[in-house]
Amino acid sequence: MERNMAEQGTVYHVPVLLNESIEGLNIGEEGCFVDVTFGGGGHSRGILKRLGDGGHLYSFDQDADAEKNATGFGAERFTFVRSNFRFLKNFMRYYGVEQIDGLLADLGVSSHHFDEAERGFSFRFEGKLDMRMNQRAGMTAADVVNTYGEKQLADIFYLYGELKQGRRIAEAIVKARQTKRVEAIGDLLDVVKPFFRNEREKKDMAKMFQALRIEVNHEMDALRDMLKAATEMLRPGGRLVVITYHSLEDRMVKNLMKTGNVDGHEEKDFFGRVNAPFRVVNRQVIVPSEEEMAKNPRSRSAKLRIAEKI
Repeated sequence: MERNMAEQGTVYHVPVLLNESIEGLNIGEEGCFVDVTFGGGGHSRGILKRLGDGGHLYSFDQDADAEKNATGFGAERFTFVRSNFRFLKNFMRYYGVEQIDGLLADLGVSSHHFDEAERGFSFRFEGKLDMRMNQRAGMTAADVVNTYGEKQLADIFYLYGELKQGRRIAEAIVKARQTKRVEAIGDLLDVVKPFFRNEREKKDMAKMFQALRIEVNHEMDALRDMLKAATEMLRPGGRLVVITYHSLEDRMVKNLMKTGNVDGHEEKDFFGRVNAPFRVVNRQVIVPSEEEMAKNPRSRSAKLRIAEKI
């Protein structure tokens, strides 16, 4: 397990499907690779172990704590980029890189974020409704629940959280904030708890918090931009390796690998053949083993997809 931040004795994040994803990259001695979700550095460390002296790894993360984890990785074959991965192409051009040999994205939220009460990612703690990956900018979850219209909130809960009761939850939030700003996690829970049945409360709460997190961090837009940039930058034979955790992002990745765009619109040539820029490497989606899921419960919903640029 990754143990940076050792001075606190905490685990930042346990890398999911580590061996399978590193194998999927098909790493060469002198390639240029990108890990767009550095987190605790587990996947990046695995890439560097395979990479020869002539290779280089660029790792992205917008979180300040993740940047601390990059200390000690060395500068010869490694560059940390403190940025959202949606700006992949901009930063690669800044570093003089036009093509890459492989890109890895683990789209899961680090365990660290869920376990830090002040970040506001989990309903298990009391704290502010923040949920920003980049705490230097952007709207917080509190801003979203206090300023968005009822329809906007309902759409977020339904589309990003797949909550059938999203409209009623949105209505209740709008009504509650007229009396008092919904500022803290406890404030939000007081408003929404009546809409969750006891046997599904934790699962539905998690879905609601997921929906707010996706909106706060513009995760779907960022993923769309990153996948487009990766498609353009990967050289022929380069590998795209993505670990997803919920149906929305998995659908986007699957569509891209199959058709070349996240919406799944097929473009065909004169003979009716799909003009797709990728060849899917794993026809069957790769999921964690029973052993890994037992050790790391957060891996249970993980799906690994691998494609090769044609």
